[in-house]
Amino acid sequence: MFNTPFVISFALLLSFPLLFLFAPQIFPPKHIEISIPDELDDLALFRRATLASIGVNGGAISRLGTTNPRMKIAFLFLTNTDLHFAPLWDRFFANHDDLFNIYIHADPSSKITPPSGRIFKGRFIASKRTQRASPTLISAARRLMATALLDDPLNSYFALVSQHCIPLHSFNFIYNSLFRSQFPEYRSFIQILSNESYMWDRYVARGESAMLPEVPFDRFRFGSQFFVLTRRHALVVIRDRRLWRKFRMTCLNEDSCYPEEHYFPTLLSMEDPQGCTQYTLTRVNWTESVDGHPRTYFPAEISSELIYKLRESNSTYSHMFARKFSPDCLKPLMDIADKVIFRD
Repeated sequence: MFNTPFVISFALLLSFPLLFLFAPQIFPPKHIEISIPDELDDLALFRRATLASIGVNGGAISRLGTTNPRMKIAFLFLTNTDLHFAPLWDRFFANHDDLFNIYIHADPSSKITPPSGRIFKGRFIASKRTQRASPTLISAARRLMATALLDDPLNSYFALVSQHCIPLHSFNFIYNSLFRSQFPEYRSFIQILSNESYMWDRYVARGESAMLPEVPFDRFRFGSQFFVLTRRHALVVIRDRRLWRKFRMTCLNEDSCYPEEHYFPTLLSMEDPQGCTQYTLTRVNWTESVDGHPRTYFPAEISSELIYKLRESNSTYSHMFARKFSPDCLKPLMDIADKVIFRD
């Protein structure tokens, strides 16, 4: 018979594969750290974008006269998977080439297949690793904004969307809604909430006094990760250093740490609350959330009634985008695209 030490050693050897299989569940992965070289790369990009915007009417395009080119919407895609709804977005953007630009930040650690077709070709920007509920998502959004600011001075609105987002209206409807009646001062569509029951837990996630003195609790805000910012506010975001130093700090309580949902609402609420609508244009259903993720819609649920329901809003504006949809929703969405989604 085998002796006891041999049995124990053999059992441990056999357990190694199981350890590798279940380790991610037993030991959750640590948050990705933002390295000094990555931070310096971003600062150089932000500086170039800021300098390029100086003299362009303070970072905005002059809206006087009839000879000026028309303003554009910069669509900022933040993804770590394939853009499953690229065909739907293709149809959305069709015949509007001079009114939009696309920028895609794709996590380089993910094997992403670039969408086929002309619209998305060459639109991937230099990207860094990202992770949910970490400052890397803030960095990615800032990187997208800086690239868009640097690329085209006509980019006047900056719409952050994910691979799970879909448009709820035609391009004409969204474009005309954004630019229709806000002359001469445009406002950002970003959700800014306060006095929520969980705010204190989120505020002290890095330590009870970690956010002081820059961000006292009564100035701390929360909101949707997805927004539509004006060019003026995009510049505020990439110029910021003061609040970024706080929100990039490592959290002690990761269960209450969602910096991508806190940084932008807090910064813009502190810098220019009157310039923000306080609500988002992206519909998300949190009533049936799972593990911190919003409700996901599946193919059997796709219908004209769902689209009409998702458009409903408590503000003066209809919701213009919605998430979260499973990749296999593409076909039923394409089936109703022309007759429902893009028929405004």
